[in-house]
Amino acid sequence: MSFIEASQLTKVFRHDIKEPGLIGAAKHLFTQKHVNKTAVDHIDLRIEEGEAVAYVGPNGAGKSTTIKMMSGILVPTSGSVKVAGILPYKNRIENAKIIGAVFGQRTQLWWDIPIQESFSLLKDIYAIPDSVYRKNMQDFTEMLQLDEILHLSARKLSLGQRMRADLAAALLHNPKMVYLDEPTIGLDVSVKQRIREFIKTINRELGTTILLTTHDLGDIEDLCNRLIIIDHGKIIYDGTLSAVKDKFARERTIHFQMQKPFAEPPSWLNQLPGVELHGIADREIALRFDRFRVTASEVVTLAMKYGEIIDFRMDEPDIEHVIKRVYEGSLELDDVKLAGESS
Repeated sequence: MSFIEASQLTKVFRHDIKEPGLIGAAKHLFTQKHVNKTAVDHIDLRIEEGEAVAYVGPNGAGKSTTIKMMSGILVPTSGSVKVAGILPYKNRIENAKIIGAVFGQRTQLWWDIPIQESFSLLKDIYAIPDSVYRKNMQDFTEMLQLDEILHLSARKLSLGQRMRADLAAALLHNPKMVYLDEPTIGLDVSVKQRIREFIKTINRELGTTILLTTHDLGDIEDLCNRLIIIDHGKIIYDGTLSAVKDKFARERTIHFQMQKPFAEPPSWLNQLPGVELHGIADREIALRFDRFRVTASEVVTLAMKYGEIIDFRMDEPDIEHVIKRVYEGSLELDDVKLAGESS
């Protein structure tokens, strides 16, 4: 049995339709009209214990609604979801003991009391044993550099400080499952890296299962091996990051540093199909090529015939570019599904 199992999981919201003004409000009292909006549409999902999974999609795709059903906040319209064998919306207290959650725009800390007191209250709420609490506080304080903020109230923290404190608060009771919704949104590079290292550590050393939603592709590449893409409530890709790159990122770019400068774009570019000029400046030239039409070695061999190469490097495919193409509909959904099934 998988740690998380969702079967035909569906959530439909009903929205009122009202005409504008007082007349519209009066009409709605007597003839109510509604429209149904399907946020999550019959998804099947399996996540194993200890996995770190990125769950991504455009705004309104159904990411947060899925997590709210998994955490017990929302009740599915149809279908089912189990977390460690528990029905989250029926066994909320039991489910709360095994999960932690961090939402980038919200906090679970008490706004007007010192962070240290918030942690003490969470210790009592979750009935955390003294030894576990002391060890976690020591570890988290060191890894997240909390010493400087423990005496401050939540309202006095910067966004980066609050996110570090929220991560510690969510993990004090050693949950088996952690939902991270935009955990690095709006943070600077140094704070992002510290949070990413912390998440990797608890996943690797404690075996904590991670489900991450984010628009920051750096989070995905740094933290997760598995990528699930949802759009219009349906899962359109489920596979590894490397697989989605290999199957859908056709372009590669090679940057050459040449011995002699170029007076103009070289005429030999058209000798290979699928190769185009990406950039040129003095002694440097960047060539973009379609790896399904020509190999990197063929591009390098051709360049060597027409000039002395001092150095070169090749850019790997950018996962952000691939996912952006999925969002925009540039990739056929049937092909994306096929990629996920075969990976």
